[in-house]
Amino acid sequence: MILQTLTSSEEEIMQLIWSREKIYFRELMDVFPEPKPHQNTVSTFLKILVEKHYLTTEKQGRIYLYSPNISSDEYKKFVLKRFVENYFNNSGSDLLQLLIDEKFLNPKDLNLYIEGRTNEISLKENKETNHIQDFIEELTRNKKTKKKDKDKKKKKKK
Repeated sequence: MILQTLTSSEEEIMQLIWSREKIYFRELMDVFPEPKPHQNTVSTFLKILVEKHYLTTEKQGRIYLYSPNISSDEYKKFVLKRFVENYFNNSGSDLLQLLIDEKFLNPKDLNLYIEGRTNEISLKENKETNHIQDFIEELTRNKKTKKKDKDKKKKKKK
């Protein structure tokens, strides 16, 4: 499914719904910050969000329960990808450089993060190769012992 960008008002509604996971229209109106928009306005935005496949509805009697169809993390990734494409010529390193230059990101923290990720990846690779080696050893070892055990049982029965 191809995501569409959200307006700031649509995004504000989605933020409220993501925080609650599921919500009825009345509850949404109650949690809306002041100044609250008119009910018709919110209702229209909800219909648009359903059409854009950001929300699903479940009819319960005469009212609808709204649930996110797209997770907050999925939306963040979508927005970030579009942002990098549009403003950084699809270059993550240019974005990273700006984050460092504007002091949103400390190079020391970045290095710690990279070292931590590198260690995680190497640990995962070691675990995977160990699991594979253990599995192979278990398969080959068990066949031999199982066969010996069967032979011993046959001899005992005779």
